[in-house]
Amino acid sequence: MRGRGPAGRGSGRQGVTTVDYDARMLEMLRDLVAHKGHANATMLGVIGAHEAIAADPDVSALLHHVLLANRFWILTILGRPFDVEVESRISPSFDDLVRRFADVQTLEATWLASADGSDLDRILRDPQIPGDQCTVAQACVQVCLHSHGHRAQIAKRVRFLGVVPPPTDFINWLPGRPAALWPSGQ
Repeated sequence: MRGRGPAGRGSGRQGVTTVDYDARMLEMLRDLVAHKGHANATMLGVIGAHEAIAADPDVSALLHHVLLANRFWILTILGRPFDVEVESRISPSFDDLVRRFADVQTLEATWLASADGSDLDRILRDPQIPGDQCTVAQACVQVCLHSHGHRAQIAKRVRFLGVVPPPTDFINWLPGRPAALWPSGQ
């Protein structure tokens, strides 16, 4: 992305510098990741308030999958090892699952708070990444889109089980940008 302007196609706009673009990209990624945390925490709050939904195998499998993927990406970005066997362990309780979601969100937000444009351009290489590589910026977008897609599946399942899922749209989150409120000990 460096030096190529928005979306790597040349600036297309007069006066847009790489520094401006990097700053706007970081701001957008920080918003998307913060929204992901808020939306995940909100969904987990509704799930945790309904024992039958929290115990539903489809909901549990999707939540575990989202958590596993989020951990893969942030650990890869941080250059830390991702031990599939360790990471694949199912949480022993719903409260533990929520704690793990909150922990990975904290890792993501902490890293993004100190990231700069050159961090976004860094290439991640791993055989688990389609094509064996992507940029950090692409990985951040993947995390948010992947979580969003599975949150939609979870919302559909929650509705099927008789509960109205919470609204988690990005556009509704934007005006106040509320922080994630992780449920505890429901």
